[in-house]
Amino acid sequence: MPINASHRLIPMTDFVIEYYSHEGYADLQTLKLMNNYANFLKMPLTLDLFVPIDQAGNILKEPKNYVSWKSLEHNRKEPGHNLSSIPLDEYRLYQEAEQKCLFEGFKIAYNGYSVVRITAAYNESIELSFNKNERQFQKFKDVESLTYFDEIYLNDTALKKLGLTTTL
Repeated sequence: MPINASHRLIPMTDFVIEYYSHEGYADLQTLKLMNNYANFLKMPLTLDLFVPIDQAGNILKEPKNYVSWKSLEHNRKEPGHNLSSIPLDEYRLYQEAEQKCLFEGFKIAYNGYSVVRITAAYNESIELSFNKNERQFQKFKDVESLTYFDEIYLNDTALKKLGLTTTL
């Protein structure tokens, strides 16, 4: 999926200024969007926001032929739909975990005993290290701290959760 520049993670002040430049006034919906975005920025960073993991916190490997399997109409499920009807557990579990991710285009660069390093597929210089023992990212504590990078993108699931889009 191509990256959309409007999906870029931005600081709260930029969000407010950009939104007001298009809307020009504040109503309850606008205030709700701002509250949603502010709460999102304060969320602690967890590995499942970037890559699919299981309930025990282990990184899931993409099932064989997953992209082809997922492209079939009857296998495409939107977040919030009942995935229990998907017959293959491996695919179903991966798809459920994938739907919890909120950031676009991250992949595993290194998965060691105590550290996982992930990079953005669209910019290899964006690299985050996750300490498996402490279960936290090194140098970054919340979503807002990621605004340090000029380009980190939210996926459609995140945009819908924030109320910034109504379709997936």
